[in-house]
Amino acid sequence: MLTTLVGGQERSRVLDLGCGAGVPLARDLTGLGHYVLGVDASARQIALARSNAPLAQFIHADMTTMDLQEASFDAVAAFYSITHVPRSEHAGFLKQIAQWLRPGGVFVASLGAGALPDWRGEWMGTEMFFSHYDADTYVGLLRGAGFAIERAEPLDQDNEDGRFLWIVARRSGLVRPVSTRF
Repeated sequence: MLTTLVGGQERSRVLDLGCGAGVPLARDLTGLGHYVLGVDASARQIALARSNAPLAQFIHADMTTMDLQEASFDAVAAFYSITHVPRSEHAGFLKQIAQWLRPGGVFVASLGAGALPDWRGEWMGTEMFFSHYDADTYVGLLRGAGFAIERAEPLDQDNEDGRFLWIVARRSGLVRPVSTRF
């Protein structure tokens, strides 16, 4: 996954949306000399991330309301985080992510693979919120946001978490189109 994010580049700028405790992504990428900005809505996760990946920068914030400079990142990662945002906000948020990327920058993410309207309930011992569209809808939303999709693959997780759509896409510009698989 790290290779997909930074390719052969040195000192890439990576935005980690929903960074959690900073492992493995922020820790490993900063250890290789890349700049990582991690964002998470949980103050506890940010504290852990700062301890686990001291070379990275972290912001305790709602990732959907951040004001970041346009075209300032080479890569954006969003693993298991966008599904915690109301799906009615996904189209606009994906457009925002595309704006944060430089032309040709890569977006790697896990999204929902089946439609789930806003759901709130207990998950892993805590109150949690989930919301997402189906895989076909996400392909359309990503293209509408200005991404060229290199890979879109629904995968079953090895636990009760279900099925996720794994995406590798590039902001329009320097793109290498590859067919999607469903």
